[in-house]
Amino acid sequence: MSWSARQYSLFEQQRTRPVRDLVAAIPRESAQTAVDLGCGPGNSTEVLAERFPQARVTGLDSSTDMLGEARQRLAAVEFIQAEIGDWKPAQTYDVILANASLQWVPDHAQLYPRLVSLLNPGGVLAVQTPDNLDEPAHRLAREIAAGPQWADRISDVRHPDRHPAPYYFDLLRPHCAEVDVWRTTYHHPLAGGHPAVVEWFKGSALRPYLQRLDQAAQQDFLDTYLHAISQAYPLLADGTVLLPFPRLFIVATR
Repeated sequence: MSWSARQYSLFEQQRTRPVRDLVAAIPRESAQTAVDLGCGPGNSTEVLAERFPQARVTGLDSSTDMLGEARQRLAAVEFIQAEIGDWKPAQTYDVILANASLQWVPDHAQLYPRLVSLLNPGGVLAVQTPDNLDEPAHRLAREIAAGPQWADRISDVRHPDRHPAPYYFDLLRPHCAEVDVWRTTYHHPLAGGHPAVVEWFKGSALRPYLQRLDQAAQQDFLDTYLHAISQAYPLLADGTVLLPFPRLFIVATR
């Protein structure tokens, strides 16, 4: 099950709010070069380009579908297809943005310092990653995957590196003049109720499970997941589910 720009963009307004907060916290008045790692359908790249209108902005993503959507959105921006872990640019940058992308890349102990090394002096690495592995949406997916119906196919699915705030502060501090780390829990109102929660995570956290299953098994898994989600998240009087979503932010200046 490959990345789907349409699926991801179903909740674009909610997904874009954190990157707006992140980009607003970058302590630079201007930038000449900026790159968006894991640009997706271009919503985060658009925020970056709006903040630094004089910069030459590049977007990078591994998904053909995501890049197609991004190029339609921002025709003047250069988008390239590559894996973040394999990315070896020939230049350095004033700003490197990674919005909800580095959690899919392993070996953060090597990755984060390497990204800082690609900054110009005074350049900024700005990262936002979901910090929600202990939330019901993730915990329930793991529990279902470990059940007898699914264990032989998807019980070994693991998400790549995620660490608490002190880990990243300690990791980056020797390489940076300043490191700012904070955690925010957004409460995203999803008007579609419990099915909307499932649709949200189909575009992200459920992908590693679903991509191993055929179509019929995917539907069985999603039906089981929907039932579990309906027990875990209260339905408000107007049919909305308020989805708590913790996110970790890092703004590191070289």
